[in-house]
Amino acid sequence: MMKPHPLRRAKRTPEHAFIGALALALAGCGSANESSKPAPASGEFREFAGSWNAAGTRRSIPLGGERKGSIIDLRGTMLLAGDGRPAAGFRSDVIALVDSDTGMVGRSVWTDGNGDQVFSEISGEGTKEQNRISGTILGGTGRYDGTTGAYEFSWQFLIESEDGSLQGSAKGLKGRIRPGHASAGNSQ
Repeated sequence: MMKPHPLRRAKRTPEHAFIGALALALAGCGSANESSKPAPASGEFREFAGSWNAAGTRRSIPLGGERKGSIIDLRGTMLLAGDGRPAAGFRSDVIALVDSDTGMVGRSVWTDGNGDQVFSEISGEGTKEQNRISGTILGGTGRYDGTTGAYEFSWQFLIESEDGSLQGSAKGLKGRIRPGHASAGNSQ
């Protein structure tokens, strides 16, 4: 049975940090249908902020004492705001490896409404004391080919069950993205 965990009571583990990273990764994508925005100049960074919610699973193994290792698999949606946003909404997928002592590393893919994708790597301490996750945008397909950027956020678990089911949201999601050289019609 799943039970809610308020932020102050939730364990902030590397798994939590990973889930937050996924949320932030989604913030870097956009829809090619937003014709009301002027295209940014090549090489110009655009800032964005947003919200992200995700659900998924965690599988953990003991590593001695209180230490544990986990694999996290999350899927969610992200909504972005601001003039610099690449699009209004995205679907995101994240996988991560978490060590409760050393933090997490993971990978994320964000998919816009046209099927174009943005790829990023995420990392963070993800401990009770430090729940900050950062991401680096590595490029993408279609209109995101050659795109770069960075983002950050903190993760808050809303539901965490004993069977490994998770639900949560990103807090303070913000970043900047620099469009690549691909045209809106280019898809790979």
